[in-house]
Amino acid sequence: MAEAATGFLELLKSCIVWSWTYLWTVWFFIVLFLVYILRVPLKINDNLSTVSMFLNTLTPKFYVALTGTSSLISGLILIFEWWYFRKYGTSFIEQVSVSHLRPLLGGVDNNSSNNSNSSNGDSDSNRQSVSECKVWRNPLNLFRGAEYNRYTWVTGREPLTYYDMNLSAQDHQTFFTCDSDHLRPADAIMQKAWRERNPQARISAAHEALEINEIRSRVEVPLIASSTIWEIKLLPKCATAYILLAEEEATTIAEAEKLFKQALKAGDGCYRRSQQLQHHGSQYEAQHRRDTNVLVYIKRRLAMCARRLGRTREAVKMMRDLMKEFPLLSMFNIHENLLEALLELQAYADVQAVLAKYDDISLPKSATICYTAALLKARAVSDKFSPEAASRRGLSTAEMNAVEAIHRAVEFNPHVPKYLLEMKSLILPPEHILKRGDSEAIAYAFFHLAHWKRVEGALNLLHCTWEGTFRMIPYPLEKGHLFYPYPICTETADRELLPSFHEVSVYPKKELPFFILFTAGLCSFTAMLALLTHQFPELMGVFAKAFLSTLFAPLNFVMEKVESILPSSLWHQLTRI
Repeated sequence: MAEAATGFLELLKSCIVWSWTYLWTVWFFIVLFLVYILRVPLKINDNLSTVSMFLNTLTPKFYVALTGTSSLISGLILIFEWWYFRKYGTSFIEQVSVSHLRPLLGGVDNNSSNNSNSSNGDSDSNRQSVSECKVWRNPLNLFRGAEYNRYTWVTGREPLTYYDMNLSAQDHQTFFTCDSDHLRPADAIMQKAWRERNPQARISAAHEALEINEIRSRVEVPLIASSTIWEIKLLPKCATAYILLAEEEATTIAEAEKLFKQALKAGDGCYRRSQQLQHHGSQYEAQHRRDTNVLVYIKRRLAMCARRLGRTREAVKMMRDLMKEFPLLSMFNIHENLLEALLELQAYADVQAVLAKYDDISLPKSATICYTAALLKARAVSDKFSPEAASRRGLSTAEMNAVEAIHRAVEFNPHVPKYLLEMKSLILPPEHILKRGDSEAIAYAFFHLAHWKRVEGALNLLHCTWEGTFRMIPYPLEKGHLFYPYPICTETADRELLPSFHEVSVYPKKELPFFILFTAGLCSFTAMLALLTHQFPELMGVFAKAFLSTLFAPLNFVMEKVESILPSSLWHQLTRI
């Protein structure tokens, strides 16, 4: 019996909510019609006449006092609203309306669930890193010769800034050189080549380094002890020279892949030799570290070539083998390349397994990790998600998880949604990115926009929910929700990384609530009326009468038409009810 009563009450409530949602205009006209019919019993005409006589007897001083008082009250409300907004990040009137009126209209308050995790963000709010604007190598950076230069040939624009290319030169010197390079002529040439600013000079130096290796030389090591037979060997090929040519001289990805395969043969030989000698001194240990970096770089770029050429499964296998062979080299972020390739294969279970390993609070976050996690959770509900239905029945558990994941991703990098929703045009990603900056957003969206489009309804869910993050963290530079506060220096660093023709995105500033703007306008308007009434009382009186007559003219016209249409007998009977 109790269940039946509860079900009846729920049905009644849903009917009331439905009628209020769709039939409020009908209700409004019904109320107006009843008031008009009952105007005689309620003596509305007499009361209006009395009120008009009273208003005519008032002096201009009364109107000055009235408008002045209204201006004072609206000014006090404005001051209170502004103070409340500065302290809590939301409008007091808006918050009361959402808290008390929205549940009656069938809506839900999404902020309540989000606030439950606010305590987790407090512990991270003071972890502002000293190197908060550290620039990272873009894991998905393009090839200069085959991609960046082709863009320049077509458009005449330079996609890379000098600052970005200078950072790449520093990376090359760090990973591809060591102190003992002067002992090998080819490596000595390449050590100078990485410092060259002119691309043609770098390419010429790489060719020179390869030409040196074509010279045959005797290695004074006898094949057999006390033997006069000497082994004739070629000098080891210079792997870094092939890398430079593959990156900058090759005009297609296929050409770059061929050069990287030659670099792999040379780099693998150097790596095996230095591996045997790495414990013989610090010099050999530095050589082994350099050769390891070279080998990892070559294998990674070969996997990226396979991905570009459509051999995605082969690229996935190469990346997994590389991660197993060198598990400690997490600085290269190879897992981000793997995530993108797995998304292309729509292997969502494998993507989730990779995220479970790398989406950890102790590791540096990235837009790829956060937004991929959001995409997987949105995929479970996006095909059936409707904002109208969600506002009526509330969010389910799966929908709430998806929304929270989107809020988490947007808090980490708020610039990505505009690129995914194509509200802002994409450009070629730079070779270096700034975590949580516009450069990272471009690098992510450039490769992952197709994956979001492939999931039905994912972009619609993102469009409906991403801006809610800014209501949750109104002061991102001072306090975060799940991450440490948003770095202030991102805009300056992004302007150095991104080309001048691109408009750099900045953190979306929270707009003033409607009620603050409304009270500010009301205060200004009433103050102006008070001043004008005090200075020109007669003119303002004429203006007020003209305004009121104009305001009630449509209503009088409608009432005249109603009286002319309805029969006099019927109208008489209705007025007597």
